[in-house]
Amino acid sequence: MNLAMLAFAIVASIQPLRAAPVELTFAATVNSSIGSPGLPAAGAAIQGRMLFDYDSTAYVSQPCGAGCMNYSYASPYTFSADLDPSQVSSPVWDLTVLDNDTTLFGQPMDVVMLGAKVDAGEIPLTLGGDHSIAIGSLSGITKAYRKHDQTLGLIYLDAHADMNTEETSPSGNIHGMPLAVLLGYGAPELVAIGGQGPKFEINACAHVGARDLDPGERTLIRETGMRFFTMREIDERGLSVCIDEAIAIAGRGTAGFAVTFDVDVLDPGDAPGSGTLVRGGFTYREAHLAMEKMAESGQMRSLEVVEVNTALDVNNRTAELAVELILSALGKTIL
Repeated sequence: MNLAMLAFAIVASIQPLRAAPVELTFAATVNSSIGSPGLPAAGAAIQGRMLFDYDSTAYVSQPCGAGCMNYSYASPYTFSADLDPSQVSSPVWDLTVLDNDTTLFGQPMDVVMLGAKVDAGEIPLTLGGDHSIAIGSLSGITKAYRKHDQTLGLIYLDAHADMNTEETSPSGNIHGMPLAVLLGYGAPELVAIGGQGPKFEINACAHVGARDLDPGERTLIRETGMRFFTMREIDERGLSVCIDEAIAIAGRGTAGFAVTFDVDVLDPGDAPGSGTLVRGGFTYREAHLAMEKMAESGQMRSLEVVEVNTALDVNNRTAELAVELILSALGKTIL
């Protein structure tokens, strides 16, 4: 069974938690158009409607009036635009949503999609993909809570700090920057996703599992004072104590916490299918314990598992472990 099939099994298993399809209306401008004559041209102002329906494998399309395009999102992997049947199907546009500063094609959709799932009272589950997706996914989730004057804490599990900026990164890879961006540091174009400014308060954030940091990251960590539970501390004090403290930090004075889990926090012996492996990570049982404790807290409001690279995996071990950990985080227990 491949990762897509396993992920589908998880989505199917939590269907009873899902509400009716979520509809999101928006105004947009067309930046560019690739299609047949008669379709909206570049610069055109249009209205649109997104309908999210995870209970169906078919696109959901309903008429919404002249000049109104109806967008359907039918699975975690497919996004499509449907027009009036009299027009050519499957056009390609680059659209910018005016009312939430998010681009539909070419920019992360996570801000819109996950915000809509939060508004529906659901727990978003994101599967990745390199860790840069957290910039969009977590910005969308926190934005949805801010609409209700609520804030979230954050538990960030990763072998790396992900606290680089464009000025300190040795590689320039954005997947080494998401935590810094979410705290308001880095390129303005990234910090502005989902709204200007930090998405989390530093005193409500905890990083767990770091063991490979760059010099610039160490400097920023000291400057911000964010709580890092490194592998050295975990070795000395035990993961159970460290996770309990991380949950307390992220849950104090918040509406709950978001969890983002990079599989490279695991030891490569258990999870070889990732692109930036670092020896000396969580064991199989430590990882399950961490997820089980977060489920038991009752405060987890979103979950994402990232950096699963099936091209580098061995006998699908990492993908299958990722699914097991997701189930533990959603409440699966031994007894």
